[in-house]
Amino acid sequence: MKAPSTELQRLKAEFFRALAHPIRIRLLEVLVATPEMSVQDLQRRLDIEQPIASQQLARLRASGIVVARRKGSTTRYAVSDPLLRDLLSVAKKILNRRLAGVRGLLKELKREGTPWRQ
Repeated sequence: MKAPSTELQRLKAEFFRALAHPIRIRLLEVLVATPEMSVQDLQRRLDIEQPIASQQLARLRASGIVVARRKGSTTRYAVSDPLLRDLLSVAKKILNRRLAGVRGLLKELKREGTPWRQ
């Protein structure tokens, strides 16, 4: 099998870098559940300041992850691909598995009941 091109690898890395911010993830989680929202609606929903919401939406838009549509004097945002819902769902499942493992270790540590000594 032929190795992916450097350009393809760069494109993949850019896509994941665009997702690599807690506010951008929160914005996407809201947008996959709601067809379309304005910056003001997103700002209120996430309890963040308008410039922060706009800046993070601009990053998502530049990466093609969200699209913007003007409606009068308001810009409304939506996810560019409904498969983003699946991506977030799979990521949540992976994190749940990791956290389940940590919870198991915490329970084991509590059962151990032996205090640490120095």
